Amino acid sequence: MQRKNIVVIGSSGHGRVVADILSLMPGYRVTGFIDAFREKGTVCFGDLTVLGGEQDLPELMAAHQITGGIVGIGDNWVRSQVVAKIQAIMPSFEFINAIHPSAVISNTANIGHGNIIAANAVINTNTVIGNHCIVNTAASIDHDSHMDNYASVAPRVVTGGNVTIGAYTAVSIGAVVKHGISIGEQSIVGAGAVVLKPVPPFSIWYGVPARNMGERKAGDKYL
Repeated sequence: MQRKNIVVIGSSGHGRVVADILSLMPGYRVTGFIDAFREKGTVCFGDLTVLGGEQDLPELMAAHQITGGIVGIGDNWVRSQVVAKIQAIMPSFEFINAIHPSAVISNTANIGHGNIIAANAVINTNTVIGNHCIVNTAASIDHDSHMDNYASVAPRVVTGGNVTIGAYTAVSIGAVVKHGISIGEQSIVGAGAVVLKPVPPFSIWYGVPARNMGERKAGDKYL
């Protein structure tokens, strides 16, 4: 099998996790990291270094025969901004999925592009995962659920069936979401929360059971 040369955009801890996942996928060869906030040549993961920033992509793609890659940034809003920047600089850039070999994904699931599916994650029957989402370590998304673009679920999040997670929404570590629940866009569910009621857009919920603790705006920090 001929492997594609790819890059990971973002060299923080999450970016390194993504590079590790990709190292286990036989179809790809990680050439290095793209990160405008670190000096070129900085060693980040094994022998992989920072090749440059997003503005260097046209030159780097030609020099290293890079076809595409993935944005390895945990913050949903920041990830979306970086994706938009790359699309403007290099419209031909191919956004790939990073899927750990231990992940269990139903043959009837529908997964978009630019997604990170980490170790021991489960995506069950008829579930739809949009674009540039994160299903983190040992998270479980049950049947007929839907994650919109740029949504994320942290390690060990568990949902029942028929759950909707809106665009840019983050469900934090260890949260549990009851079946049939809809979580609106741009919302935050806190660590360890148990969600038994629908969550409106642009809201913050945490606790057991989870309660509405306030509102937020698009792009507000949560990590």
